[in-house]
Amino acid sequence: MASNRHLGRIIALQTLYEEELRSEAKDKSFNIDEVLSRNIDRYAKMLDDKAFVLSLTKGVSAQAKALDKKLQPVAPEWPINQIARMDRLVLRIGLYELENEADVPPKVVINEAVELAKAFGGENSSKFINGVLGTLLRTIESKSAKKKTSKSPKKKAT
Repeated sequence: MASNRHLGRIIALQTLYEEELRSEAKDKSFNIDEVLSRNIDRYAKMLDDKAFVLSLTKGVSAQAKALDKKLQPVAPEWPINQIARMDRLVLRIGLYELENEADVPPKVVINEAVELAKAFGGENSSKFINGVLGTLLRTIESKSAKKKTSKSPKKKAT
């Protein structure tokens, strides 16, 4: 299943990449459902977890602007629109999974994003992705820890 999810992330990345390219070109004929279906069909014999691919792709697509707002403060020297397209998409996928895929351990999410960056990004993409997602994970864990401590009941002195 793990390698199957890796393939699913690749399909999601391909679909999101096409979405961005065609959107930038003002291609009004783009339909994410059609492109996603085509990309899934291409790997149908090797892909078991189609629901994961659908959820990941549609979730990242729908939340792209919100994800970008969360990514920007972590890499302030790189305005989000100046980050290489592939790196930006890998970061969105990674952040989306960190926030929405509770069944995937965070270190696996980051490792998968790094592997995508190695395969599809530039020479330094994997280090950049690892640094940004690592920082985001620490931020998420810190917020989660603060919520737990603020919710824990205070003991009365006896």
